[in-house]
Amino acid sequence: MICPSAAAGQGSQFDPWGRFQLMKKLIELLLCFIHPLAVVLIWIDLATRRDMSSGAKLAWAIFCIIPLIPFVYVLTTGDLW
Repeated sequence: MICPSAAAGQGSQFDPWGRFQLMKKLIELLLCFIHPLAVVLIWIDLATRRDMSSGAKLAWAIFCIIPLIPFVYVLTTGDLW
């Protein structure tokens, strides 16, 4: 039997960080269903980010109050933690 990763030419190396990032993103998406918690976590993340301007941080902070926006935030630019 051929290992799928070996068949893809990647060898048999295990990538724990790739799986961690995937699981983290899935958990963050699940947390978005708990909207108030997601909003607070986004605000904390925005307060600690140094790669965004103040205007962009303010825009994300205001728009994340809309229930759909935490999903957009997690899927496009940010992390909840």
